[in-house]
Amino acid sequence: MKTKEMVFAALFAALIGVLGMIPPIPLGFIPVPITTQTLGVILAGCFLGKKTGTLSVILFIVLVALGLPLLSGGRGGLSVFAGPTVGYFLSWPIAVFCIGYMTEKVWSTLRTWKVVIINFVFGVVLISLIGAPVMALITHTSVWAGLVGATAFLPGDCIKAIIAAIIAVQLKAVSPIEEKVQHS
Repeated sequence: MKTKEMVFAALFAALIGVLGMIPPIPLGFIPVPITTQTLGVILAGCFLGKKTGTLSVILFIVLVALGLPLLSGGRGGLSVFAGPTVGYFLSWPIAVFCIGYMTEKVWSTLRTWKVVIINFVFGVVLISLIGAPVMALITHTSVWAGLVGATAFLPGDCIKAIIAAIIAVQLKAVSPIEEKVQHS
């Protein structure tokens, strides 16, 4: 792994942490709040690609596990791995890898609408399909109730998917994916 990729991975882990400083919006009917951190996660996939993006999110998860209060609301430590948000949190590396993989596949014909679709399917939908059932298991509710409750995230997550796509396409020239494509 090149130094530049390691720097990007560290920067995006920091970005996701900074996005966690924005106060979460509790919903009341579901124990998982609305946060801006998924914007950083989705952007890591579509800007950094599958390898560097996944590494950035894994680094972030390790830092949280070590106790750094990087999750929204200042949470960190091993206790977050037993809470209702763990399914969402642990779905991030899978989502980033899938977003990065698909973005790399369409890189030569990159268009904002393509990245929006990739971000929606593998960022918004995949994270909910993993996070909601795990939340339901932990809170002893039905998976269906968890999935229905997770629909509250759809409007905001769709906006995040669009914002991440616009940023990634606008910054295409400096993306590690671009460098990888040019050297292939």
